[in-house]
Amino acid sequence: MDLNSASTIVLRVLTQATSQDTAVLKPAEEQLKQWETQPGFYSVLLNIFTNHTLDVNVRWLAVLYFKNGIDRYWRQVAPHALSEEEKTTLRAGLITNFNEPVNQIATQISVLIAKVARVDCPRQWPELIPTLLESVRVQDDLRQHRALLTFYHVTKTLASKRLAADRKLFFDLASGIYSFACSLWNHHTDTFLQQVCAGDEAAATNSLERTLLSLKVLRKLTVHGFVEPHWNVEVMGFLHAVFERLKQFLECSRSIRAENVCRDRLEKTIILFTKVLLDFLDQHPFSFTALIQRSLEFAVNYVFTEAGEGIVFERFIVQCMNLIKMIVKNCAYKPSKNIEDGSPETLEAHKIKTAFFTYPTLMEICRRLVTHYFLLTDEELMMWEEDPESFAVEETGGDSWKYSIRPCTEVLFIDIFHEYNQILTPVLLEMVRSLQGSTNVEDTSAILIKDAVYNAVGLAAYELFDSVDFDQWFKNQLLAELQVSHNRYKPIRRRVIWLIGQWISVKFKSDLRPMLYEAICNLLQDQDLVVRIEAATTLKLTVDDFEFRTDQFLPYLESMFTLLFQLLQEVTQCDTKMHVLHVLSCVIERVNMQIRPYVGCLVQYLPLLWKQSEEHNMLRCAILTTLIHLVQGLGADSKNLYPFLLPVIQLSTDVSQPPHVYLLEDGLELWLVTLENSPCLTPELLRIFQNMSALLELSSENLKNCFKIINAYIFLSSSEFLQVVENVLKVNPVLGPQMFQPLLPSIFKGIMDGERYPVMMSTYLGIMGRVLLQNASFFSLFLSQMACELGQELDQILGNMIEMWVDRMDNITQPERRKLSALALLSLLPLLNSVIQDKFCGIISISVEGLHDVMTEDPETGTYKDCMLMSHFEEPKATEDEEPPTEQDKRKKLLALKDPVHTVSLQQFVYEKLKAQQESLGEQGFQALMETVDTEIVAQLQEFLQGF
Repeated sequence: MDLNSASTIVLRVLTQATSQDTAVLKPAEEQLKQWETQPGFYSVLLNIFTNHTLDVNVRWLAVLYFKNGIDRYWRQVAPHALSEEEKTTLRAGLITNFNEPVNQIATQISVLIAKVARVDCPRQWPELIPTLLESVRVQDDLRQHRALLTFYHVTKTLASKRLAADRKLFFDLASGIYSFACSLWNHHTDTFLQQVCAGDEAAATNSLERTLLSLKVLRKLTVHGFVEPHWNVEVMGFLHAVFERLKQFLECSRSIRAENVCRDRLEKTIILFTKVLLDFLDQHPFSFTALIQRSLEFAVNYVFTEAGEGIVFERFIVQCMNLIKMIVKNCAYKPSKNIEDGSPETLEAHKIKTAFFTYPTLMEICRRLVTHYFLLTDEELMMWEEDPESFAVEETGGDSWKYSIRPCTEVLFIDIFHEYNQILTPVLLEMVRSLQGSTNVEDTSAILIKDAVYNAVGLAAYELFDSVDFDQWFKNQLLAELQVSHNRYKPIRRRVIWLIGQWISVKFKSDLRPMLYEAICNLLQDQDLVVRIEAATTLKLTVDDFEFRTDQFLPYLESMFTLLFQLLQEVTQCDTKMHVLHVLSCVIERVNMQIRPYVGCLVQYLPLLWKQSEEHNMLRCAILTTLIHLVQGLGADSKNLYPFLLPVIQLSTDVSQPPHVYLLEDGLELWLVTLENSPCLTPELLRIFQNMSALLELSSENLKNCFKIINAYIFLSSSEFLQVVENVLKVNPVLGPQMFQPLLPSIFKGIMDGERYPVMMSTYLGIMGRVLLQNASFFSLFLSQMACELGQELDQILGNMIEMWVDRMDNITQPERRKLSALALLSLLPLLNSVIQDKFCGIISISVEGLHDVMTEDPETGTYKDCMLMSHFEEPKATEDEEPPTEQDKRKKLLALKDPVHTVSLQQFVYEKLKAQQESLGEQGFQALMETVDTEIVAQLQEFLQGF
């Protein structure tokens, strides 16, 4: 591509590609795509995006095409790779000057330079780093900033490479430029601080941007540029300087207004300082040992004393707490039980931690966490009053909650309490003792303190197992607090029922469950919505607990279900409805069939909720889960739900509908349980099967459920189902062998090739055994077809198959399949075929193995009987702890009564087949055949056949 003639053409097409008119846009994109592999195209793009007189949108697009081209065509091994000559020209052009005026384009240029550096630096691009180091020294503000921006992106990219050779190159680079990077950072930092003191906010903002970029470079060099950074004086000097700079920047925040642009940048820089420490601790815990004392002193001072008042902000507090948590939990700082076995580095770190976390320090941290950070804020209390549902969502882990300070403080409390529970348990218990009895409803401060202390007791439940008699506390105080109905006491009602939920799986006597159910019923009628939602949450934890007993819960089932349904109707937010639905689902799942009298209202409401949730796929997933448990609970009666249920399944499993991305997994499970509990196959159920072919083509993780669904259709009504389905990919082995026909050739070849996976070979032999046993004429035709296809004699291929079958019999582990194989091979007798007679020994061996598998001796009579025989149908009975049998379970039982494995005595079958073979060959011929069998096997056979 000639640069002079092409530039105008490419510029015109790029301009068209920025058009909003698709008629203009699409042809332009197609043309640009064709040019991607043309020599010289990227040189033209470079000329365009470095020409500052052109339209910004066009230059932006040129940069993006250039960047994408690097990903696809820069490496030498790539198809249509750029020539070395053009790459040399491009590399030189990219770093000719750093004067891009548009921030967004400058960032993209820096990123694409970093992408080239990842492949070429330093071997093919040795001049890159020296050029950047020189450019960041220039006095021109724009050039300096752009060079520093590029320097950061290049460093970040090179630091991310993980191959040993690349790591070595980065270590060398870090050693060579670290001193310069430190001096650059110090220069910009000092300049910023001077300008802040002088009140020059505009200049300070520019300097702060450079401070931030140079600190980002240092972060990558420090964390990833050294194998043992604690031996490098400059690295450790920089890390110690971080604490001093942090103090200076925090003090600066006092003088910069909150609404100032510089304030936002300042906070980002402060957070970056803490990230340097956190990253270094994560990557180099032993090198961090020298910083443990100072880090703890710094973080605790600003977060847990008055020193931080007025200057700390939420994200900084979170980072400081994370720093404390990482030091407390770090495995590298925990000696083994036998302290002498620990490394010197571990022992030194442990010593520093132990010296710092004294009783007074730990007590102050614990008290401050509970009585300061755990307190509900004015904003939270206002939200509770004005928007209780949103408050409840936040408190149960909403998106904004995840990024707030509260979860961080709770995690820190849990970690410190776990590490130092012997010291902190008495501290927390004393706080609890000071709050005995009901609190004055007029004393808001006391109520909030109690809420915070109860929160701590819930979070530390496992650690307090041996120290708190929760059962007595529940009976003597907590129940009474739940009964205080004053509106101002609602924080305690909510917290107490939450607290019980935390202890339910830790320490809570089963005998107290009815008292708890009574309390939950009352709270589900509380005047406050947040309390009702929390009560529902604790109910879920209670019914999910392994000590849950249905008999204790049944007296409260009707009122609980009614109140939960009313709550479901009352709440309006998607997240809350999902939460209440999950509670309802848990209740339905645990009580199963006993839910039937009470679900009418829910069944009538769900179609309306499904319609209302058209734009909320996650809520629809919750509805699907509820329907799954409803169908299982209703059993055969679930057919009454079909007018609503089947369209839901149809939509959820239709891959042509966008919602299937969210609904498919639950939709398939609902489809399956619907079939399993259906009393009969309806035309509507058959119609849904049209979704299956597209599902099978997905070859996804849902394939197993698809096969289960096909299987369930066959159990439900094989004749009707097979009229609709032309190619059944998975069938029940009891049914006619003609359904295997599309799969049989590949299965047969798998057997003959000696399928190496035992499970697959077992399946193949099971299928072939079913065909041979139940349709010998079809098997004969099929074997002739395979012999013709493989170019072998019929006898040869039959002999090889029997030999492989005998050889791989050990792959079959299920007794039913082992008996099936014995029956199938015995069905070949009596035959005068020489091949059968050659393999007679193997057939008898498998038959005797099968007899060992299925025959049990009657101790009274000393005779043997086949334990797999089933003579009549018995309704499967389930104990209280088991799920009742589904309609499909009953169908399986009935179908098993038609299965030769369960209707034919192997002992009788062996005798009849040997008798027929004897009559066919005559006594002398039969005896000669029996002599080919091992004498020990013959003896075992005779023992099994005694009495015939």
